[in-house]
Amino acid sequence: MKKIIITLFFAFLFVSLSAQKISGDVSVDSLQINRNGKYLAVSMKMNTEELNVPSNGTVIFTPRIVNGADSTDLKSVGIYGRRRYFTQLRNENGPMTGSDEMFYKVADTPGTIDYSTIIPFEDWMNGADFKLHRSDCGCCKTILAENDETIGQCDDESIFFPTLINVTPVVEAVKKRELKGESFVDFIVDKTYIHPTYRNNANELAKIRSTIDVIKKDSDVTITKIYLKGFASPESPYEHNTYLARERTIALKNYIKDYYDFDSSIFETDYEPEDWGNLRIFVENSNKLENKEGILNLIDANMDPDVKEDKIKQTYKRDYAYLYDVCYPALRHTDYKVEYVINEYATIEELKEAFETRPQNLSLNDFYRLAQEYEPGSPEYEEVFETAVRMYPNDPVANLNAANTAMRLDKNDLAKKYLERAGDSAEAVYARGVLAYRTHDFNAARTYMQQARYMGIEKAQEALDVLDGKSK
Repeated sequence: MKKIIITLFFAFLFVSLSAQKISGDVSVDSLQINRNGKYLAVSMKMNTEELNVPSNGTVIFTPRIVNGADSTDLKSVGIYGRRRYFTQLRNENGPMTGSDEMFYKVADTPGTIDYSTIIPFEDWMNGADFKLHRSDCGCCKTILAENDETIGQCDDESIFFPTLINVTPVVEAVKKRELKGESFVDFIVDKTYIHPTYRNNANELAKIRSTIDVIKKDSDVTITKIYLKGFASPESPYEHNTYLARERTIALKNYIKDYYDFDSSIFETDYEPEDWGNLRIFVENSNKLENKEGILNLIDANMDPDVKEDKIKQTYKRDYAYLYDVCYPALRHTDYKVEYVINEYATIEELKEAFETRPQNLSLNDFYRLAQEYEPGSPEYEEVFETAVRMYPNDPVANLNAANTAMRLDKNDLAKKYLERAGDSAEAVYARGVLAYRTHDFNAARTYMQQARYMGIEKAQEALDVLDGKSK
């Protein structure tokens, strides 16, 4: 049974409904301040195209949140005249208000500055004014003029956002994993023993060893099976190819077993005398064959393999010569698969250490357990879910939880991308409704929420009740 974890998401939104002039030559619009748990996210656009700053002067803009006697300053925007800019760099070690200041030389200042920051939320901030403090400074940082402008204010109501619902991934009883590969070990004609230095064998054998080494060197994992399947190409009698495929697979098994001193019990071998399947794929995708359709018809024909191969050879001699030289060598290969299990991480400390060094060893449930250690919306929380979806890019639960994390941070385009791979569960449908609501597509939000409610998500009704008050 999957577990559903409901995370309450409250937001308080300050909105500047139209551009506001600040002291006549700077305007601010698109102001948003959203609360996400213990954090307050601030963003706005500052238009500075009309701002003039003397060569030795500076204009500092400092956003402030003010509620009575309580106030806090956010990071500043400093726009410096040419001489003052280089003086700060040479003699003052950078910006006037500190290292987090958005620091510009007037000539390089963008016409529109995209401002954003995140600060810890405190209860007194609810209902506060949002001000922009301006200081005009001259030589030696002398303040020539300053003023506060209130550009935003709480609308006295908490802005409703639908509750976000994360899904707890199913706990794996045993964390089984596998790595797969394909090798093209060359054998001397009609021989079944391995020459490690023959032709390209050094590289092909190293490829197999590197796959095993990645797993073997990890102290948290145990190899449980090595599966080998050998293939031969269609020339020569089928019976002889059966012998070659079987014995060459055994030879490779023995090479690996002896190299690592593995027990024979972890090996499983199989073989396919002639790799007609990959031959067909090669022919179908080739643009070098004059008689592609005729060859495909013969490959698909229900006849003895030796008769089939000889008919292709005799009927389409030029094409056969090309296949023999270009395709057939690739049909003599061995597929391999290394299966292993990962130890459980019993403590959060073990999880954190594995997350930093071996995130590929964590199950989705491990990632989820780790995320619960952090505040929703925090950078650490976001990193855990984003790493989880990188490790499991096609898993619906990983994508759903990553989408919810992105929505908490107002990364709606990223949330949309994740939701494309989140499946069609009730929680995924509901999340699409949340995203539609947050992007003001209320008709789509209503459709998703109605579907989610029908599928059993009770929280969808809460959103529908709010949507009833919006225009259809």
